[in-house]
Amino acid sequence: MSTPTALAPPPRVDPHVDLSEFEADGDLMVLNLGPQHPSTHGVFRIKLVLDGEIIVKAVGHPGYLHRGVEKLCEKLNFANITPILDKNDYLSPMISEQAFNMALEKIAGVEVPRRGRWIRTLLAEMQRIASHLIAIGTFAMDIGGAIGGGTNLFMWTFRERELILNSFEELTGSRFHYNTSCFGGQRHDLPAGWDKGVHKALDQIERRMVEYADFATANPIFVDRCRGIGVLGRGLALELGLSGPLGRASGVDHDLRRDAPYHCYDELQINVPVRTAGDCEARYDVRVEEVRESIRLCRQLLAGVPEGAICSQKPNIGPTSVRAKGEAVYVAVESPRGELGTFLIPTTKGTQPFRMKIRPPSLHAVSLVEHLLPGNNLSDAIAILGSLDPIMGEVDR
Repeated sequence: MSTPTALAPPPRVDPHVDLSEFEADGDLMVLNLGPQHPSTHGVFRIKLVLDGEIIVKAVGHPGYLHRGVEKLCEKLNFANITPILDKNDYLSPMISEQAFNMALEKIAGVEVPRRGRWIRTLLAEMQRIASHLIAIGTFAMDIGGAIGGGTNLFMWTFRERELILNSFEELTGSRFHYNTSCFGGQRHDLPAGWDKGVHKALDQIERRMVEYADFATANPIFVDRCRGIGVLGRGLALELGLSGPLGRASGVDHDLRRDAPYHCYDELQINVPVRTAGDCEARYDVRVEEVRESIRLCRQLLAGVPEGAICSQKPNIGPTSVRAKGEAVYVAVESPRGELGTFLIPTTKGTQPFRMKIRPPSLHAVSLVEHLLPGNNLSDAIAILGSLDPIMGEVDR
């Protein structure tokens, strides 16, 4: 009677992990970070392979928020699409709306009146401020209460963001999903005296930014947890298509507002903050400086709003037909997270997209986890992910 063959024990690690650099009898552990975890900035799972507390390998698993937005938009008339896109980058809906309507206007050959373009520029910069405030506050909380004031900074930035949302509510009637950008321009004009409230909000935020900058530079624990952590080199940033604060923190001096101006950016002087360290501290610093720059731009825009129409079409009715001879267009804008692009092909009837593809900068951001996390401590994973500021609604769509 033969002796039964013993079954091999199940593998303890991902079979794709390269173990050549580790001892044969060394211990490796697999840990799932997320998907439902407050520090993953949404439902995003990262599979970590650990050697003690050192990350050996990281594999990102997005898709938990997939809603089929692009395919849904191909079934809708153009006028019904803008409210859907508000929910992709839900911290920057103003700019998400503009990215689509600009593509539609380009393919239809429709020009937005100067006042409409000016208002779009102003709202985009206000939205950039609001979005970066959340990035700064949540990053401080990710670092942890041990740094002193981490939770306080989180609450402060939310308080300042409310000032921007108050202005948006006064303009559009909504605090979050605005549906204000439309085919041919803007749906809502600036109310009388609206600029006074915006100036007051900008003044308060500007005063607070001094404290937020000092929070990083004057706090040794913040510096220890961020400086030299999660370093992204310029070459890798270019290879992975990184843009926005992530690219600029790694020495990529590129900003669509300056390098490929749209709206009224060609009438403004855009100062682009660039750092070369490429670490968590540099990404934080770039966002702080971008808030200051957006405040300056908002003041300049408020002082020079031109007279005239805000929309060249009927704002509550989308185009009944887009005559484009089957052409395709790609339009990109500078969102708070980088290049947000819309690729659009209309149907032969020209009433809805035949194909629509969104280029989300957050998707490029989460692709960094497999490059930045290995070699760092487990505790550094939270800081690195927080510094990337991904929005999972935009990633998964």
